[in-house]
Amino acid sequence: MYSRYGHVQRSRGRMPKRVLLVVAAILALLVAAVAIVRTVYYQRLKPVSTSQTVQLVTIKSGTTSNEISQLLADKQLIQSPTIFQWYIRTKDVRDKMKAGTYALRPSMSVPQIVDILVNGSVKSDLVTIVPGQRLDQVRETLINAGFKPEAVDAALDPAQYAGHPALADKPVSASLEGFIYPESYQVDANTEPSLIIKESLDQMAKQLTPAIRAKFAARGLTVYEGVTLASIVGQEVSNPSDRAQAAQVFLKRHDTGMMLGSDVTAFYGAIIAGKTPSVDYDSPYNTRIHKGWPVGPISNVGQGSLQAAASPADTDWLYFVAGDDGTTHFSKTLDEHEALTKQYCHKLCMGT
Repeated sequence: MYSRYGHVQRSRGRMPKRVLLVVAAILALLVAAVAIVRTVYYQRLKPVSTSQTVQLVTIKSGTTSNEISQLLADKQLIQSPTIFQWYIRTKDVRDKMKAGTYALRPSMSVPQIVDILVNGSVKSDLVTIVPGQRLDQVRETLINAGFKPEAVDAALDPAQYAGHPALADKPVSASLEGFIYPESYQVDANTEPSLIIKESLDQMAKQLTPAIRAKFAARGLTVYEGVTLASIVGQEVSNPSDRAQAAQVFLKRHDTGMMLGSDVTAFYGAIIAGKTPSVDYDSPYNTRIHKGWPVGPISNVGQGSLQAAASPADTDWLYFVAGDDGTTHFSKTLDEHEALTKQYCHKLCMGT
């Protein structure tokens, strides 16, 4: 409308154009900021890397969500503790994450990790100790299963199991070599490696029955020597049906004052000394150099090898050679043995 002075009167309440531009700019900046925040947020929810390496994460009862987020960050399983906190708030699961030990990987996203923690999908698996493993290989198996090296080393300390019936005949200074029974053991969030070793010793005690012990004694063997013989037989012969005959060979050699002449005992002595396996390496285990039984077992033993050592075949062999095809060839004289070796063992007998 016009005023009496002839000028157009501005409508009251109308915002100046300059102010509108400022407001629009602010709104645009806010929208851009929100977009950036959303982009960063979703980016930080993604996996840290493509690594499939398993990390065992133990969340104790009473651990706060802040502590959980920092623990995951310290183990490089999430990109940002703050983003993790935002996520669990938006999903209303801050107080729903459960205590336990979890097997997590850097390749998991935050939503995947949170889902595992909320559902309590704790680590539950089988740890398999393979027949014929040396003690250092058992150690490696447990470490590869996710247990900490220091915990495994403590679990393999025989002092922990003083008085265990499986170890009643083991020399005090000897390790657990030969007595970790090969089996698959169930583990979960609360399993310590010492529990696995305890269960394996329990199994070994069951295998060392009164009948087995009596048969060892009848042949003039201590239980420790019987386990040692069983470990040699298990390493020397791949075919289970040949083990009783191989045990007879070693027992006859021992009883007649011959050297046992076992390559695998020589190899074991070299390996535990950190040397290249060789029949020439001089150690108390090398039965190609020293008479009598080696100073102890050279691997764990299964039920079949124990039975073979306790109940050897009723034969008269003094020699045997494992052919390249896995067949074991037995003989009574050195001439027969050398002829069988030349005929059947080429690759396996090179350098021995």
